[in-house]
Amino acid sequence: MSTTSTPTRVALVTGGSGGIGSAVAERLAADGMAVAIHYASKAAPAEELAARIGAAGGRAMVVGGDAAGDVADEVAMAAAFDAVEAELGGIDVVVNTAGIMLLGPIATLDLADLDRMHRTNIRGTFVVSQLAANRLRAGGALVNFSTTVTRTAFPTYGAYVASKAAVESITPVLARELRGRDITVNAVAPGPTATPLFLDGKDQQTIENLAKAAPLERLGTPADIAETVSFLAGPARWVNGQVLFVNGGLA
Repeated sequence: MSTTSTPTRVALVTGGSGGIGSAVAERLAADGMAVAIHYASKAAPAEELAARIGAAGGRAMVVGGDAAGDVADEVAMAAAFDAVEAELGGIDVVVNTAGIMLLGPIATLDLADLDRMHRTNIRGTFVVSQLAANRLRAGGALVNFSTTVTRTAFPTYGAYVASKAAVESITPVLARELRGRDITVNAVAPGPTATPLFLDGKDQQTIENLAKAAPLERLGTPADIAETVSFLAGPARWVNGQVLFVNGGLA
């Protein structure tokens, strides 16, 4: 009697060394995927994460840095995709958590900050989505990242929300453009989540107020977000072209 083994699925996580990105990478590795951890400039956290995944019995590689770290640079990101395909044999899942958040009132925001967010959050999402559209294998999934603030409209988030609203618009269009390819395209829109990016610059009272705002009366955790990504990256083959708001009922 012959036996066949199911090929290991391969996931590329951009921003994979960040708070949500690292939780996503660890969760997908726990799900049995080989994981490529992409980073922009700081290799050490990505390498430490890859080592943890390996110690837990998973398979992980690190990609990024000077030649392949900028998600908005199509040449750099093509090199990143090339490296993952060469090392792991192909790509089935792309999770694009890479992004930046610069806050300030619309009336006084430094337009250079707007340009920076536009480059990373919009152009970067477009570049990664374009490459994923051409590289993902059948049965694959692309998961982009937005934010619940597109609904809550918190003050000082105007420019950031503008960049993430673009992500929400790109996602369903690409899902429809990939008709017949058996590739899903969705976005996750987290609510307040306890990551260094979110907590930085906020006083304790602000954090407590945000924690109580959701009916579940707590901040989200990176593991909460990773659970949703796991669903979209694996069994959720009938969820396509959607934005999933993962916020404990905040909005």
